[in-house]
Amino acid sequence: MSGRKIARFSDGDIRFLVETVAPQLVGRLNVIKDDVDLIQGMLNQEAERVFERIVLMGEEQIMTSITTRFLFEVLLRKALRDLKTQSYTVEKTRFQKVPVFDAQEVVKFLANDKVVDYLADMLSSFTKTESFAVAVRLRKGIWRKFRFSDIDLDSLVRLCESVDEERRFALYKRAADLCLFILGMFPEYVTSDHGLVSNVETQRMVFRKLIRSAEQYEEEGRRFYKLAGSHREAEVLGLSEILCQLHAKFNLARKPLIYISENLLKSRKQKLFPPISSN
Repeated sequence: MSGRKIARFSDGDIRFLVETVAPQLVGRLNVIKDDVDLIQGMLNQEAERVFERIVLMGEEQIMTSITTRFLFEVLLRKALRDLKTQSYTVEKTRFQKVPVFDAQEVVKFLANDKVVDYLADMLSSFTKTESFAVAVRLRKGIWRKFRFSDIDLDSLVRLCESVDEERRFALYKRAADLCLFILGMFPEYVTSDHGLVSNVETQRMVFRKLIRSAEQYEEEGRRFYKLAGSHREAEVLGLSEILCQLHAKFNLARKPLIYISENLLKSRKQKLFPPISSN
């Protein structure tokens, strides 16, 4: 536990945590902020209390008090505690909700601190998205500028195909994360019916290139996590193990995200994440 990076939280995050859980210790913040075990213990044991305080805050107050990275770790730990009391998770199809008796498998998967760290980082990365232009070689002597978006799977796939293998790790990882993000946080954008969304309002919001089915997003997500996990850069960054786990247990990884989306964030997710729209 003590080897985990406390740098993932800001001083404001730690102040918020201590004010919520142990306000009598606020005067000792300079000492507490370096105590990884104490901070982690507070989060593990008091995720419910921290979540309850966040629920009472407005979006603007949340964004000025804590980082999104801290917010998502709180939500993941709240989901973990809630799922421990359940025997099944719910999967939505276009026409019905289907109970799947895998809640304890999800709990076991999410109980790994490395999984929580990765998912919190991943969710936070989608609160800001980027688009950029890259010169791509079409053939000898012929180059063309293409615009790419890091929330457009087709863009990421095209960019992967246009760069050398040694430069593909970040693209593989982002593509895999995007598939997991869409299926976890915005499952209403796709269904098992070849990507058709279920209502007109969602159709107006959804990125027009979200034409893949849920099954296709899962297949692509697994494929890109496998490519990312086997890339030399993953080993250098110490991510090989977690990326391989996400490849093998992709369906379990999306379950806590679905739970957060539907039970903890609800309509607030539209304000946390930029609209998934064409660029």
